[in-house]
Amino acid sequence: MQAVKIPLKTRLKRMTPGQIALTCVMGAVFIWFIFACMILPILNLLRNVFFDGGSLSLVSFQKLFKSSKAMKSLRNSFILAPTLSLTVGLVGISLVLITEYFDIKGSKVLRLGYMTTLIYGGVTLVSGYKFVYSNNGVLTTFLASIFPNMDKNWFTGYWAVLFTMTFSCTSNHMIFLRNAMRSVDFQTVEAARNMGASQWYILRRVVLPVLLPSLFAVTILTFITGLCAMSAPLMVGGTNFQTINPMIKQFADMTTTSAKSLAATLSLILGISTMILLAIMTAIERRGHYMSVSKVKTKIVKQKINNPVVSVLVHIYAYVLFIIYVIPVVLIVLFSLSDSSHISTRQLDFSTFSLQNYASLLQKTSSYRPFLVSICYSALAAVIVGLLVVVACRFIQKHRNSASGTALEYGLMLPWLLPSTMIALSLIMNYSQPRWYMFNRTLVATLVLLLIGYVIIKLPFTMRMTKAAFFGLDDALEDASKNLGAGEFYTFRRVIFPVLLPTVMAIAALNFNGLLTDYDMSAFLYSPAYPTLGVKIKSLTDEMGNSSDGVALTFVYAVLMMIISAIVLYLVYGRGGRDNIKE
Repeated sequence: MQAVKIPLKTRLKRMTPGQIALTCVMGAVFIWFIFACMILPILNLLRNVFFDGGSLSLVSFQKLFKSSKAMKSLRNSFILAPTLSLTVGLVGISLVLITEYFDIKGSKVLRLGYMTTLIYGGVTLVSGYKFVYSNNGVLTTFLASIFPNMDKNWFTGYWAVLFTMTFSCTSNHMIFLRNAMRSVDFQTVEAARNMGASQWYILRRVVLPVLLPSLFAVTILTFITGLCAMSAPLMVGGTNFQTINPMIKQFADMTTTSAKSLAATLSLILGISTMILLAIMTAIERRGHYMSVSKVKTKIVKQKINNPVVSVLVHIYAYVLFIIYVIPVVLIVLFSLSDSSHISTRQLDFSTFSLQNYASLLQKTSSYRPFLVSICYSALAAVIVGLLVVVACRFIQKHRNSASGTALEYGLMLPWLLPSTMIALSLIMNYSQPRWYMFNRTLVATLVLLLIGYVIIKLPFTMRMTKAAFFGLDDALEDASKNLGAGEFYTFRRVIFPVLLPTVMAIAALNFNGLLTDYDMSAFLYSPAYPTLGVKIKSLTDEMGNSSDGVALTFVYAVLMMIISAIVLYLVYGRGGRDNIKE
């Protein structure tokens, strides 16, 4: 049913003076936040790029084209993004087919291994792969004992980054593509098989077309991930393979105006590329979805692979992937219980296992402070984002098809178009000096700026999910409450919000989980006196070959993060929590 547009004057007449005052205050807060924290910093960044010396100029782009480092980083990013989309797509599709479509022995265990990327990622994941494959890693040390002449620095550069990111970026496939696979109608598969179609033909012409919309979407997201890669190139890319974001960070850390101008120009190019790719993704989504011709869908039944040779090869492939996914997790957990001497030699001795490393974390302020800082930042950002979005979605719901509601929605969705490094750089450049609209405060190197950055990058996801929950409510609930004489605020507080609460809490939990080990935003905006967990793990990983105590602390951080992430995922998706989030 199409919503009836109520004129502004009529809406104001229906509101009490208190409601009008509250609406004005909230409107002022949202206008200030959108302009002060997003629009004005971005405009300032554009001014630094295009108006060098006060007049329109393209000097920044000329400097960029003359910088061999900057041009090499651009080339590397545009090499990594398409190849990563291809490798992640192939691995991701195969994971879904192994766990959801084909009848593979031990598929439940395999699924747990493949989903380990959901409980650890970012710098934590890359540090795990580095511990296994780097020049002094477990696998490299073992191979060097067998082949003394091997190059111990083999795990560096483009192929190391591609390998690490291929197996760290399949999370979207294990979530979205698995859900799409469950929508495949088994009656259609059975009908094709009864007509004599081969397994390969059914897979190619019946099953994959149903997955195409979700596959297109996750492929574009993977492309953007490759384009905006930061942790993997920084940690395993070496000197010969650095992408755009690490180069932006390097230029931004320099004190010269020319270097900061190059950082701003690179971030602008990255932002434009991201916008183009998101426009492509939106166009693909608008083309519609493949639908089953059956009116009564039947749950997919796992298919046995008829060819025995192919079956053996698929099983071998499935368990090789399982080993690749699980080895870093298992080694992180085991070595977190080991002592420093065995960590330095990369050898396991179960007789030396203890909780000493975990106790050491609690004994040193410098060790547990980053942990507490990240927990506080993540919790505060999740709560603030949740409150802002709930109020905004309520306003949008009450002002459907109005200019104010549309402007508010697009304003809060603006960060969806921009990479996190561009947002971070714009905040740094804008608030390196006092601004009247930010109470004449300089925010760089303070605790506030990172919190603002966290809130901004989590707005689009929270907005999209919460809005869907709001518009999925039954209007009869609110109408019945009003007919009984309840006021609008009472109705929202006692009728509507309790229905939304499971979704709001689930989204807040996911936001908390995602920010806990953030590095991309933290690396730019953190206060030096209060480093976050992502920054601390990155610094410890850089010392991985020198300090066994630092390596042990990294493992303890990783294990604790995995435990927290697993609990959050269980609360969100387990025990019926899967229904809490519906898009």
